[in-house]
Amino acid sequence: IFQILVASAVLACAYGAATYSQDAGAYVVKSTADIAPEGNYQYQYETSNGISAQESGIGGDHANGGFSWYSPEGELVQISYLADANGYQPQGNWVPTPPPIPAAILKSLEYIRSHPQYVEPQASH
Repeated sequence: IFQILVASAVLACAYGAATYSQDAGAYVVKSTADIAPEGNYQYQYETSNGISAQESGIGGDHANGGFSWYSPEGELVQISYLADANGYQPQGNWVPTPPPIPAAILKSLEYIRSHPQYVEPQASH
């Protein structure tokens, strides 16, 4: 039984070491926030593992800001955004974008636009 306990402890330590993430020990290195009675606000924070975010705006009206982190490959990912009456509008190299519209589809759409459908008038009875 002692050998099973020792083997279990060794496996548990090996598993823990293999799954340990440096992000688990991250801590906040900078944090500021300001909220005005009129509804204006701003905040900013940074963590020890390279995550950061900032935002400012008027509550219930609009906000703009951004956030960033390092990918597992070590690349800096940065997203900026505006949120207003038109919705959430992120921008950045990592934001997915739709593929371009094929030329045949663009040609078809232009044809449809330039050739409106004829609607035959209904005879009244």
